[in-house]
Amino acid sequence: MLKTALLPTALLITGAVAVWGILDTTGLAAFASQLVAVQFTSRAWFIMLAVSFMLITSVALALSRYGRIKLGHDDDEPEFSTISWLTMLFAAGMGVGLLYWGTAEPLTHYLIVADYQDPREAAGFALFLTNFHWGLHAWAIYALTGLVIAYFGFRRDCPTLVSAPILHVFGVNPVTRCVGWLSDLLAIVAIAIGLGGSVAMGVFQVQEGVEALFGLPDMGLWLALAIFAVLCAAYVPPLLVDLGRGMALLSNIAMAVAGGLLIFILLTGPTHFLMGGIVEAAGEYFSGAFTQGFRTFTFLDERVGDWFQSWTLTYMVWWLAWAPFVGVFIARISRGRTIRQFVGGVVLVPTAFSIVWFGVFGGVGFYGVLNTDLPVLEVARNNVSGVTFFVLENFPLPTLTIAAVVVAAFLFIITSVVSAAFVLGMFSTGGGLNPSVRIKLSWGVVLGALGLVMILSGSIDAVKSIIALGALPFVFIVLLLVVCLLKELKSERVQEP
Repeated sequence: MLKTALLPTALLITGAVAVWGILDTTGLAAFASQLVAVQFTSRAWFIMLAVSFMLITSVALALSRYGRIKLGHDDDEPEFSTISWLTMLFAAGMGVGLLYWGTAEPLTHYLIVADYQDPREAAGFALFLTNFHWGLHAWAIYALTGLVIAYFGFRRDCPTLVSAPILHVFGVNPVTRCVGWLSDLLAIVAIAIGLGGSVAMGVFQVQEGVEALFGLPDMGLWLALAIFAVLCAAYVPPLLVDLGRGMALLSNIAMAVAGGLLIFILLTGPTHFLMGGIVEAAGEYFSGAFTQGFRTFTFLDERVGDWFQSWTLTYMVWWLAWAPFVGVFIARISRGRTIRQFVGGVVLVPTAFSIVWFGVFGGVGFYGVLNTDLPVLEVARNNVSGVTFFVLENFPLPTLTIAAVVVAAFLFIITSVVSAAFVLGMFSTGGGLNPSVRIKLSWGVVLGALGLVMILSGSIDAVKSIIALGALPFVFIVLLLVVCLLKELKSERVQEP
């Protein structure tokens, strides 16, 4: 009964949110903002404690004797090459966000921090805050969720569902059935709403890129809707083929374009300034990330508290919103890898890449602020979506670099939608590893509708609030999954090397 009601209930809830957003976008955004503000005020300490616990747990498992355990049977081998594996998990997890916020986020933090510190010290701290938001804590949320799903799915032969570890560890009874069903439902809702926000963010950036590329004035909503229509047509073909042919190819192309752009900016820009900033930012981040994970800014003024809620808490909840989606997707492509390999690949490699990425794109923004007369801060204050393109226009071959950002952003949106539709299809078919094309296309339609809602909101702040609203309940489910993993690992007999 509960299993058959899961898909209709999930479609009803996500569809209702989509219809509400289309008919009354302002009302939905206001409701989400108010409710999220109340939750953040009362639960800030709990959210930060939870994400720090997840980071500590994932690192401890990787370094412990359990790190040698395979996510699968002992003779299983990885399905994908290491390069394809890393590009797929990265493209699914954060690709479009890095493009959107690469220059904008460090500058946005700088606007606040510069009121409290020397400008050059403020630039360093703003970069540290950005790295904190996109670094170890974020990827630990993904890693631990994916680790639980992969362990129970491939080593214990459970269905690839959020509820499977709960039912396996605590047994099947009326209570665990209800908790498991609710867990799957919350995961589906969090995935769908979170992905809708990512689609909107990507469309906003592609719109700014197209306007900059062709020298167009602000074209408003109609251009965003035109880009959205092209996007919907573009993500259908990858849904018609298997995961290895569709997702792996798109992810490799997107990461190749983004990597080429990164190297080009590093070599043609103020290389000594950027490399010095990257090295300094890496040192400050790895020396301060752990303590930053326990900061709640309780004793500082209201302006800092508002910033903390709007950025740090929103990001942590955002990663939790994507945890079931990215976690299940990473689990799906990670069979045959050990826990140590899994945690190392999922947590350390993307974190290192993010530090370099923000060091380059945030660094060029700070170079413009500190060493030139370019109105970079004014653009960052008034047009978050366009600040990256403004900076690129002052580099060699601006047409080429802006086109590269547009292409990479578009591909990252497609990979996110395809992987999310795949995961939602898995949930809809009881954890099947290869959902049918019809199921994937159905979820593609729902994800498109939710993306349209976010686009109609026209505001990144509204998008962030709606995502947080869908994700807040899932923090409790993630912690329950971690408990299930730790209990089950006690039964493993790991031979010493």
